[in-house]
Amino acid sequence: ELLPALPEAAGAAVRAALDAGAPVPEADPASLPPLLADPPWTRPRTKTAQAVLKDLPSPGVRTIEWRPGEREEWTVDLHHHWRWAGRLDWSAQAAKLRSGDLPDHMQPMLFAEAPEDLVRPLLAGWDPPEPWYVAEWMRLVVARFELDALDAAVAAARRDPAGAGAVLMPYVSDETARLMADWLVRLKQAGRTARAWFARHGLAAVPALLPPALGKAGAERRAAEAALRFIASEHGIGGVVDAARAHGDKAAEAIEALLAADPLEVLPAKIPAVGDWADVRVLPQILLRDRERALPETAVPHVLTMLAMSKPGEVYAGVDVVRELCDPASLAEFGWALFRRWEADGAPSKDAWALAQLGWLGDDGTVRRLTPVIRAWPGDGGHAKAVTGLDVLAQIGTDVALMHLHAIAQKVKFKALRTRAQEKIAEVAAGLELTPEQLADRLVPDFGLDDAGTMTLDYGPRRFVVGFDEQLRPYVADEDGKRRKALPKPGAKDDPELAPAAYKAFTTLKKDVRTVAADLIARLETAMVRNRRWSLDEFRDLFVAHPLFRHLVRRLVWIAVEMDQYKSITFRVAEDGTFAGAHDTALDLPETVVVGVMHPVHLGKTDLVAAWSEVFADYEILQPFPQLGRPVYELAEEERKSGHLARFEGAIVPTGRMLGLAKRGWDRGTPQDAGVECWISRPAGPGRHVVIDLDPGIPVGDPDALGDQTLRRVCLCRRPDDLWMHHGDPLPFGELDPVTASEVIADLTALTADAR
Repeated sequence: ELLPALPEAAGAAVRAALDAGAPVPEADPASLPPLLADPPWTRPRTKTAQAVLKDLPSPGVRTIEWRPGEREEWTVDLHHHWRWAGRLDWSAQAAKLRSGDLPDHMQPMLFAEAPEDLVRPLLAGWDPPEPWYVAEWMRLVVARFELDALDAAVAAARRDPAGAGAVLMPYVSDETARLMADWLVRLKQAGRTARAWFARHGLAAVPALLPPALGKAGAERRAAEAALRFIASEHGIGGVVDAARAHGDKAAEAIEALLAADPLEVLPAKIPAVGDWADVRVLPQILLRDRERALPETAVPHVLTMLAMSKPGEVYAGVDVVRELCDPASLAEFGWALFRRWEADGAPSKDAWALAQLGWLGDDGTVRRLTPVIRAWPGDGGHAKAVTGLDVLAQIGTDVALMHLHAIAQKVKFKALRTRAQEKIAEVAAGLELTPEQLADRLVPDFGLDDAGTMTLDYGPRRFVVGFDEQLRPYVADEDGKRRKALPKPGAKDDPELAPAAYKAFTTLKKDVRTVAADLIARLETAMVRNRRWSLDEFRDLFVAHPLFRHLVRRLVWIAVEMDQYKSITFRVAEDGTFAGAHDTALDLPETVVVGVMHPVHLGKTDLVAAWSEVFADYEILQPFPQLGRPVYELAEEERKSGHLARFEGAIVPTGRMLGLAKRGWDRGTPQDAGVECWISRPAGPGRHVVIDLDPGIPVGDPDALGDQTLRRVCLCRRPDDLWMHHGDPLPFGELDPVTASEVIADLTALTADAR
């Protein structure tokens, strides 16, 4: 695959070696960096004097920094467990807490549900209990009481770092920063939370870390130093030094010296031993950049030691030296073989670096191999490995890697893995100051397509052009434009190098596009039903100009809205990327418009649907999902005033049909008593959810066990569990925008068709 890109002499040498089955010649050890011939861990360690500044005061920082919409999400997205919570005498429950008689399982609910003025004074002395459900409730407690809940949140996180640690994410305080530093170097799962926290708050944590980082030697100092190095890797040494000046110039100079030390000399207290499973004699060679020479076999164990010393977020600096010296494709192949050897040895947890190293050595080929493994792991009891696999995809960080990570976040049968992937995507997006949706728009690779959205496959004496249909299924046309059933295999008359490479490129293209096609179509349909909008520049750059997206863009009708004038116009994108109206006249849109996917509701009772349908029929344009032919529904006047959709209540439907709503953007409820899901809901705008109360409910693990489902109530609520928890009256359906109302009624109409 790589030979055609090599210089002629080098290619001939490598090809001859491969043909003969011989290894690539090893490089002279004397030509290698000292790190690979005489690494620092093989020499006696020399003690260096550490700067110690006694009695540095803690800055006493106590702030909370919310991301846009985050506090509202934590307030709304709460999973209750007690249907009768609304009937409790909260004053009596508060008295029991003071006397120490309130059961553990009632305590978090007290702070989440009771009146604020009653329980806020109790937070100062509250030590949250240990049970697993505390982590879920603490999100709401933090959102309700913010800084007053900090001490309780820290106590809960100390007791359960893996479960409750994330509740500290919005806080910045001395204790939080030092706790995160400890997790960063000591814990695996909570270490992920720590890395996300430092990536989020970064330089704001520096003043709190300086006292331990410049204090006496020990575990706390090592943790603070590691955290400062992590922050420096994100924000630069200069940024950390500037933040350190909060403690004076002397402290800043000491931190600068600490961070400027040779990173190759920064070693763990104990150098890990590499297991026998990583036998260098059976691993592939690591080729140097010129691919004419390989690392000597004597140097490869040093590479393994570097990988074993590394941790996610704390990769030994020598790994960068190896990556700079060696061929990326060869390193990726070596890393994959190493990973498979680890798996074959039973995937010992003490050597989990064999999985993590894929994030440092891997490439897009690694991503394509690893993603199916990640998707399957939870079903084989490998949830923890799957979560680490998500970190690997994020670490590789290419468009293809993030594309696959996003695909897992959207669709994988294991809910816990899907949730973690969504959190990972949110972390990546926040680092880029984007929303997850905005990041997803930017993650669609071009797959090597040309500006016209096609790919030319060169067989030498003949060529083929790849195009795409309305479902992004690739097809092949010959030089006369005639479509073929399949791309022919290279023949005897074809170029022996060009034809196999072109055939392989098409095979890879089909696999890659298949991965994203359904997601891209679903995202555009979701954008239509949720009224998502883009600026005109974003629309041009991300959609019209994108070589793959453009195949979908030109098959839809779009709407441009002048927000300040409340005017709108519908248009389509022609083959040449220009805009045209319903009567096929060219349009020049003002730069001030925002653009979205048109929903038939936007056209009202005009004849534009018929006009657009005629245009698409004339051009023989097939749509990727129902748009022009989409049914439109309206709320009856009495329904607009009511919090119920009575026309659907009482219907009895099969459980399988009910579960099918999940494909339409509905969320299954949290299991209640006996593991039964008692509701299913659909987001309907900020703080709005359409909720179906089910009877008897859907048992987790055996959905059909209780038979068909009765739609007891269909209501508009502030939270998905409001009906279950008796939290206030339903909201009037008139609060829904017309598109959302139409889509909800369409889903329920399809659901209850032929219902008893």
